[in-house]
Amino acid sequence: MYFVYVLQSLKDKKLYTGTSNDLKKRLERHNKGLVKATKFRRPFKLVYYEASLNLKDAYKREVYLKSAWGKRYIKGRLKNYFGGHS
Repeated sequence: MYFVYVLQSLKDKKLYTGTSNDLKKRLERHNKGLVKATKFRRPFKLVYYEASLNLKDAYKREVYLKSAWGKRYIKGRLKNYFGGHS
């Protein structure tokens, strides 16, 4: 199983999208500062994820979610979350 995930930095409120086959371990690595791309934006909160059976499908979805349309999708999908509701 492969996961496409979206994290929100609690420091700058910006989103980070990635792919992993171990979501829990990957979140821990982000929060421990072991991921170069997010090291200075810690801590992170997992706000969204999707599961896929195929790595190529997961990577394609990651690329989409990083695009302008994908970012709009995430903002729409998490409308209540970004509107201030938990």
